[in-house]
Amino acid sequence: MAQYLEIKSRHADALLFFRMGDFYELFFDDAVRAAEILDITLTSRGEHEGKPIPMAGVPYHASEAYLARLIKSGERVAVCEQTETPAEARKRGSKSIVNRDVVRIVTPGTITEDTILPARQAQALVAIAFSSGGADAAIAACDVSTGAFDIRAIAPETLGDHLSALPMRELLVTDEDEVRPLVRLALSAFRAPVTRRPKRAASPRSGEAALKATYKVAALDAFGEFTRAELSAAGLLLDYLSLTQAGADIRLDPPRRGDTGNRLAIDPATRASLEIDSAINGGRAGTLLACVDRTLTAPGARLLAARLAQPSCDMDEISDHHDAVGFFASETDLCADVRIQLKSVPDIERARTRIRLDRGGPRDLKAIADAIAAGGAISSALTSHETGLPSLIDGAAAALDPGRQAELSTLAADLAKALREDLPTLARDGGFIADGWDETLDEAQSLRRDSRKVIAALQARYAEETGIGALKIKFNNVLGYFIDVPARSGETLMKPPHAETFIHRQTLASNIRFSTAELSDLAGRISRAEEAAKTRELELYRDLCQRVEALSSSISAVASALAIVDFASAAAEWAGETGAVRPTLTDDPVFHAEGLRHPVVEASLKADGEGFTANGLTLDSSGRTGPRLALVTGPNMAGKSTYLRQACLAIILAQAGLFVPASSLTLGIADRVFSRVGASDDLSRGRSTFMVEMVETAAILSQATPQSFVILDEVGRGTSTYDGLAIAWAAVEHLHNVNTCRALFATHYHELTNLAEDLAHAANLSLRAKEWKDELVFLHDVQPGPADKSYGVQVARLAGLPARAVRRAEQVLKKLESTPDAVDALPLFAAFAEEAEPFAAPEKPEALKLLEGIEPDNLTPREALDLIYRLKDSL
Repeated sequence: MAQYLEIKSRHADALLFFRMGDFYELFFDDAVRAAEILDITLTSRGEHEGKPIPMAGVPYHASEAYLARLIKSGERVAVCEQTETPAEARKRGSKSIVNRDVVRIVTPGTITEDTILPARQAQALVAIAFSSGGADAAIAACDVSTGAFDIRAIAPETLGDHLSALPMRELLVTDEDEVRPLVRLALSAFRAPVTRRPKRAASPRSGEAALKATYKVAALDAFGEFTRAELSAAGLLLDYLSLTQAGADIRLDPPRRGDTGNRLAIDPATRASLEIDSAINGGRAGTLLACVDRTLTAPGARLLAARLAQPSCDMDEISDHHDAVGFFASETDLCADVRIQLKSVPDIERARTRIRLDRGGPRDLKAIADAIAAGGAISSALTSHETGLPSLIDGAAAALDPGRQAELSTLAADLAKALREDLPTLARDGGFIADGWDETLDEAQSLRRDSRKVIAALQARYAEETGIGALKIKFNNVLGYFIDVPARSGETLMKPPHAETFIHRQTLASNIRFSTAELSDLAGRISRAEEAAKTRELELYRDLCQRVEALSSSISAVASALAIVDFASAAAEWAGETGAVRPTLTDDPVFHAEGLRHPVVEASLKADGEGFTANGLTLDSSGRTGPRLALVTGPNMAGKSTYLRQACLAIILAQAGLFVPASSLTLGIADRVFSRVGASDDLSRGRSTFMVEMVETAAILSQATPQSFVILDEVGRGTSTYDGLAIAWAAVEHLHNVNTCRALFATHYHELTNLAEDLAHAANLSLRAKEWKDELVFLHDVQPGPADKSYGVQVARLAGLPARAVRRAEQVLKKLESTPDAVDALPLFAAFAEEAEPFAAPEKPEALKLLEGIEPDNLTPREALDLIYRLKDSL
């Protein structure tokens, strides 16, 4: 317990997994918390300060599942291992206990275990830092499971945009930076756990020193010029990795410099509204990513997610990806062959990293061998194609070509030859090196395998020599190998001539146990052979891992090439399934689509056996080929939000390098997309639905440029009619006159449709609906011009509003519509301003009037019968 308490004092903020034999034990408050989270038994062991010590434990071999639950619940876990064997401890002294120390700290952003990580999702550990004056900022982000490392300088006001684009699992920030208003605003939008670090960990000097130490260089010139903020962010991240890896070498690829100006900016509100990679409920189902994902490999899935999260603004880069997708879309047979090969490709990225971090095993070596071999087969299929390959695919084929990667091919062949088919998870479990790979190991294993035959032969000889048929040779951990005979036969072995050969070891109630010099010698040779085999096998494993490490950059290139091929072929398959087409890119700020569809809604309708109504859209910031801004009107449920969103999603798909679900699309590259669709409050920050709406609208009007694309829905509906209409009116004018961006503005304020006549580059669009036999039929068809009415009462009826309330709403609506100038006037109820009672109470039904004048006791039977007929007629 003294050892435990000393180690725990150094890791007070983490649960301590204290290795004791085959278990990780937790004590004191750690045990109480872990038992509650993991639903495991809480017991006690010994006493401390006169009180029982709470204790809980989890099996070592099943620890990853428990780790996953603890990390998911927000805990950090310090893993404390035995750093020597019991035999080594005994050599230090008879009373010495096994040395232990923390070998790593597991946090949400530093997980590498394959069973804990979502296979098809990346994870990012992110650090943010600012220059001393706060004018500049930077982000450093790494994926410990793949080795990816990015550093980028950003404008402080765009912090939220950049963080929302990353698959962030943990965020590092200094105590000093956390209180900055921009940081607090950004942090409030994310659920990722925040880890606070001291300011000294995020200085330019410490960052420079950490980068040099990590990559063992004397200067950083090879990586480019770093700003002071970038160095600070890198230092903060690397310092934390050094802490969590318990001082072990940090294994990250050389840092990539993020080009923030070449990525489509998407703010957190827009990203949530469009449900790009996360649905409103937090799941993946129903998102754009889930809809288009046809990838077959984990690296390919992560590449697709990254491109959708951060689409490009570089026309050449986008065109290269479109070329790659188009190639596979046209070469369907080749695409099918390639995808058959891709199905067998394991996650080479994470296997490489686990080996580099000394957390891997034989299965990771096999994964690397299989991936390299599959890559070679894919390269052969691509290069044998008769026509030329697009640049992206040609580069991928070259990276996978065995002829150009001789060392990799040799490594893959050696790994395939060296490893058995059935492999253990951990190298220490042994039995993974194939026969014939190493002569020394073969000799040791031969004796180990043959030991059963040798023991059986010796047992048979002893039984024959002694005449004891029940004689058996057995093994246990205390005596090792021993001879076991029934007690009545034991006396025979204790007498001449057998007494000189058989040495008495132990007497039990019904058995007597013996040994012989021959058996002891054989047991020693078997034990030494087993130890020698295990030692040699681990030596061979380390040799293979060193060869992998030496070719780490080449293996990384193979992983990237496989991801590109998977991305392009998967995008082609999705395009073929959905009829998606390649967009035409232009320098003009236009959006011209024919037959545009919403991919997620269409997929949902298709699953239900229904079709999707496609629509066109033309917008042009310059106003030369179409309106700059379109006002969209129509009834609720007619599809306005879907129409708005599908335009934004088309831009994201196109600039991510995918095809778009449309008959055609001509697109001028957008620098930003904004979406303000739907209503929700933010109670945690004390914001009403209307306040959230205004904050998001303000961000759009402040940041949109002529190259941006904006969709707004129902702006101003959360306040009074006067205020709401005024705000919506001003927003439309600002988008048109000041931002001059491509914009869709959906509204139920029909007064706004008049703006199309006053604004030079504005137009009206509407979603059609018709009334048929007292039913409202949505046509989902977009037409020029404003909607004739909103059909709100009919929609209320569809929603189940009580019939009495619906009838009253119809009465009020008719009254409003029959009042001259009621709709065109800004004060909608101006026509009733002088009326003391705008709406009179309804007249009593005739039946009630008849009943009120009746004295039942005075009626004759004939009069009562006549009254019933009159009441029936009045109804």
